[in-house]
Amino acid sequence: MTRAVGSERTAAMARAASIAIETVAGTQWPVRLAEDLRDLDATWQESAEVCAEVAWQSRAAGNSALVLLAPEDVTDPGPGPGPVVSRTYRHLYLSALRYDLRCRSIESLLNQVPLSVLNADPYSWALYAFARLGQSRSDGLAAMEQVLATAADHPKTLHVLLHGVWLGGLLPGRADTLLALVDRLPDGGGGDPVAQFRKASALRALGRYPQAHGAVERALERLPPGHLAVLADLVREHTLITAAYDLTHLTHQRRKPTPQ
Repeated sequence: MTRAVGSERTAAMARAASIAIETVAGTQWPVRLAEDLRDLDATWQESAEVCAEVAWQSRAAGNSALVLLAPEDVTDPGPGPGPVVSRTYRHLYLSALRYDLRCRSIESLLNQVPLSVLNADPYSWALYAFARLGQSRSDGLAAMEQVLATAADHPKTLHVLLHGVWLGGLLPGRADTLLALVDRLPDGGGGDPVAQFRKASALRALGRYPQAHGAVERALERLPPGHLAVLADLVREHTLITAAYDLTHLTHQRRKPTPQ
């Protein structure tokens, strides 16, 4: 099959995602999306980009992929669907688990997927790394490095890793790792509100409060209208930065020697 290229290709992927989102209240949208991506001979990168968006929108609409697909669609799709369809179901189901922060479920399912399948799909490897990182498992860092060596700084894949490191509050070097991952995004994540949110969290952990405030304010400015869940996270982060700064300032004031 000959793939379209450039803007035509991008438009085709956008149409596939749009159709799935428009029909997300029904029961057949995962099947239709998988067929559309199969017909387009989607790459793993294209599948990741489309499925991450559609999985988020279906979750917001109360009709998550977790309702319409089954664990067996991840672990044992059988010979019939073909690799693109199987990968679409895997990306949808695991992305939905990721958004629900179900790290152990992701890990358990991916442990049942053949290595040959995962080696052809760095995005699923990233989701495995997310599951380990999100549990503050240090071996998740090794899995992350493996993904970074194969995914060529694919933005959606980097965001999965960022999410895992952000969630893994007990990981060694967590804040510095977050900053390093953000720097790998296009333009250093400057125009990406979620990247700036992760960056603000890292800067707060490092005690760099003015820079943290700057990052969360950039995120607020760049967040598109209607993303209420993300807005709530940004407001919460802004409050945490302010509270941490105030506590540090108060502690510093109390440690000053009393004039004689």
